[in-house]
Amino acid sequence: MTRAFGDKAAAGRRPGVRYFERKRISCRIDSERTGATKAPGIMGVEGQDKQKMLEAGALALSGQLGATVQRLRKAYNLSLSELSQQSGVAKSIISQIERNETNPTLATIWRLAQALDVSIDRVLQTTEEEPFLEKTSKADTPILVSNDGKCRLAIIGWIKTVEWLQCYEFSADPGGALESDAHQRGSVESLSVREGELEVEVAGATSSVKAGETLRYRCDKPHVIRNLGKTPAQATMVCILRAAAME
Repeated sequence: MTRAFGDKAAAGRRPGVRYFERKRISCRIDSERTGATKAPGIMGVEGQDKQKMLEAGALALSGQLGATVQRLRKAYNLSLSELSQQSGVAKSIISQIERNETNPTLATIWRLAQALDVSIDRVLQTTEEEPFLEKTSKADTPILVSNDGKCRLAIIGWIKTVEWLQCYEFSADPGGALESDAHQRGSVESLSVREGELEVEVAGATSSVKAGETLRYRCDKPHVIRNLGKTPAQATMVCILRAAAME
């Protein structure tokens, strides 16, 4: 936005010439050459309306930014301190952003977007998103097979969440066993059996789970899922790799 000089700069000016200043660059509009007759220093109605629109847009953007950062942080189960550590943005600044008490720089927004694994456009979005629909065919669903060939894991989770949330359809033939190494500290696995019966062993402790039941257990230790029955078993498995550490 351009603005007119004050009265202190009026002395010595040529009649019929309007002077303006913008970002320390001076320019002038000669009314004798342009035919301009508008008085200096007075913003027209269009200019006032535009200024109001800009201020309203900035306010809406700032408010949406704070809500988006807070929503994504909680979705990742991150505390303010953890997000600060991962993004390099001070904890106090993140808190002020979420409360809409500050206008962050583009560099700060970029750091937060990187830590939250989203684009800057997503963080700055001020309108409701379009409905998200993504379908994977049976033929395109990856399947992992256990060493004994009797257990199968169909990967049904979203690839973008694989580092912190994994979902599988698990099936095991009689006598099958799926042996897994320890995941990162604090990880939790949830096994919901639909058919048959399964046994889960974690660090020497065992528990059985039948159709209609769900068993949750820490998977940050070596663990085994076995089908000791005489019929095939099927279950849905959810692995949360960023669960809070359980002491």
